Amino acid sequence: MTWIRRIFDFYLDASIHVALAIICLVQVTGISLNISVPVTLIIFIFFGSLSCYNFVKYGVEAEKYILVANSYHKNIQFFSLGSLIVALFQLLYLSEEIGIALLVLGAITGLYALPVLPKHKNFRSFSGLKILIVATVWAGTTVTLPVISQQMELTWDVWVETAQRVLLVLILLVPFEIRDLKYDDVGLKTLPQRLGVKRTKVIGVIWTISFLLLSFEMENESMLALCSKVILSFVLILLTLRAGVNQGRYFASFWVEAIPIFWLGFLWMGRNFF
Repeated sequence: MTWIRRIFDFYLDASIHVALAIICLVQVTGISLNISVPVTLIIFIFFGSLSCYNFVKYGVEAEKYILVANSYHKNIQFFSLGSLIVALFQLLYLSEEIGIALLVLGAITGLYALPVLPKHKNFRSFSGLKILIVATVWAGTTVTLPVISQQMELTWDVWVETAQRVLLVLILLVPFEIRDLKYDDVGLKTLPQRLGVKRTKVIGVIWTISFLLLSFEMENESMLALCSKVILSFVLILLTLRAGVNQGRYFASFWVEAIPIFWLGFLWMGRNFF
């Protein structure tokens, strides 16, 4: 069973799981807004997210990402490089509007990871900006890009969906913030560092309630989408309250990041069997 564990750990460590979660959120957007997302864009987002996420994850300092001594991380590096090549190939088939949006999202991601300021290593070192940047990039990738690909107008429902997606990612980051409390540099001033674990959980619950309430502001929300968000909100609250500093190894890295996968699964079953 050791080889199965190794494959599973590589699946998580190489960000395949998180890239799959991002793709599921793209598909959730398609169902919620009743649009068809091009396969080319889906492939690009999957492989692009995988390579970019690994760069941010392992290469906060660029030279450390280039000069890798550990063979396990070298495998992840080569896997990421291959994924980047696939993503760049798909980029040739995307529209100019998508390209402009990607430049904006790429710039935000770069500011997160690369040292661009004299007194700060990167924007990640600014208090509170870490999770907001991640949430903004995820929302832009999983809502804005599919909408732009269909040349849709940015209607009220699109803005609400985007706001909900930002809140969803913020909520999903809470267990990670709590887990990393004992590892994060105090200079990051994460929510658990500033407010403590209990208050951070309260913030997570408030964000979840806000996420659900926004559903009732949608003008053309289907009953299936609304029901899925109600169920999702209860699951998010349970996960937030269960999160702890000494949580299980796979609690955040697998189960929390799997929420978008389960969400899409619920929507797919609801649309095809009920």
